[in-house]
Amino acid sequence: MNAKTTWWKTGLGVVLTALMLFPVYWMINVSLTRDQDMRKSPPNLVPFHGTLEGYRAVIDQQLPYLGTSLLIGLGTVALTVVLAAPAGYSLAKLRPRGGGVLSFVLLIAQMIPGIIMAMGFYAIYLSLGVLNSPVGLVVADSTIAVPFAVLIFTAFMSGIPDELIQAAKIDGAGRFRTFWSIVLPVSRNAVVTVSLFAFLWAWSDFVFASTLDGGSNRQPITLGIYHYIGNNNQQWNAIMATAVVASVPATVLLIIAQRYVAAGVTAGAVKD
Repeated sequence: MNAKTTWWKTGLGVVLTALMLFPVYWMINVSLTRDQDMRKSPPNLVPFHGTLEGYRAVIDQQLPYLGTSLLIGLGTVALTVVLAAPAGYSLAKLRPRGGGVLSFVLLIAQMIPGIIMAMGFYAIYLSLGVLNSPVGLVVADSTIAVPFAVLIFTAFMSGIPDELIQAAKIDGAGRFRTFWSIVLPVSRNAVVTVSLFAFLWAWSDFVFASTLDGGSNRQPITLGIYHYIGNNNQQWNAIMATAVVASVPATVLLIIAQRYVAAGVTAGAVKD
């Protein structure tokens, strides 16, 4: 491959990357732009007279929403790992009857539209009296994350040598001890991958939040932004500042966990 071809591909990659990242840049730009400067035509590509008023509004009004989203995200991660890790271990190493059918059902479950599930949850939560609660959102968000998590854990744990499991049994470890002390520590990449995706799904959820938590005092940030747009539809810098702040946790987690995610999602893809 000659240098000219390499530079052409590199240039194309830079252009495509810039196009994909431009909405992110524009979000940051608007969050720093004064209200009167937004009415200019054409708009400024750089906030020459920047302001932090939007971020002050976030601190004054949006922090409770961010705290609720953090609580829901961490709860979803915990519930997802607790349910999916033992299920993946069972499918990968204990191989129960009907395991193949269960794996197929988990695939089908991921194809169900979220709005349909939300309507079902609404009827159930209404009868149980758990509407408008973070606990209800944790359970609902976990139904999206658990099927994916079980498949990830199953693929990863299938690659753990059976000799390691047998050695633990010879040493007197039961199934739970083997899972807790041997399999789970070895499956660190899968745990990080599952935790990251579960948190991101819960953090960015709007369908479940708008359907199951429309009137409480502890709403997630997606509803905070939605209500904020309705209440302050002229203060675009505050709206975009809220979006920027809401994007920070997901961005930081992706940067920190990217190498674990790469190893976790490709586990089981290559067989000897």
